[in-house]
Amino acid sequence: MKKLVFLFLFLASAIVTSQSIKIVPVRIDSVEINADKFIGTDGFKNYYYSKNNVLFKKNAEAVLQYQELSLGTITKVDIQNPLKIILFYEQFNTVVILDKQLNEVQRIEFSKLENSTVASAIGIAGQNKLWVFNSLKQQLGLYDLVTAQYKEIGSNIRDVFNYYQTNYNYFQWISKNKQWYACDLYGKIHTIAKVNSFEECQIIDENKLLFLKDNTLFLRDYADEKQYEIKIVEKSLRKFYYKDQILSIFTNQGITNYKLTLP
Repeated sequence: MKKLVFLFLFLASAIVTSQSIKIVPVRIDSVEINADKFIGTDGFKNYYYSKNNVLFKKNAEAVLQYQELSLGTITKVDIQNPLKIILFYEQFNTVVILDKQLNEVQRIEFSKLENSTVASAIGIAGQNKLWVFNSLKQQLGLYDLVTAQYKEIGSNIRDVFNYYQTNYNYFQWISKNKQWYACDLYGKIHTIAKVNSFEECQIIDENKLLFLKDNTLFLRDYADEKQYEIKIVEKSLRKFYYKDQILSIFTNQGITNYKLTLP
């Protein structure tokens, strides 16, 4: 009898845990854009997106654009520092750095480095450096934008990246087997969590993940194992971006902004 009671309580707890707590964000406004891809926003209310392989930066006063046909398709855009925008052209193993007016100020061709480097993941790091994942050696490194020196860090990484994201202190990735890792500036790798399957995601902090699944947006807190469903009205969600308590939803009609305070 005690075993049956224990089993019932366990199953009831599992059901409650698996359910999502609903959060209703507050709609702020909407912005019309004509884009293939929405990249995100910065703290100055600029919207970044691309159309036909042209990068656009839009605000209330102007629309700026940048294009470099000779380097092929833009693989990744890093807008963490709006004064130093990073464009990665994987096909040509090249990074282009733009200023706030989308003028090119620096170009790094990794094929010309002394050590053979084929970049397959790029992101801005602290101390005027770039995170670089060298697919030839399956190893992370840091490229110094001032001295033009490249330094390998940490041990080899055999995972295939399903998703990666960087900030000034960490290179984070989710592997094909849904394992979430982070590597610090000294090359130490931390295992964070086994994550849910997703179609799109954004790492919010060291334990929280926003992710899209079946056209529904969720927040998962892996520290306390709680999951939240973000209730929005858009049914054709193509991309989302969260920054400074603003959730931007990209659909075929443009961008809708919501005020969203995460738990």
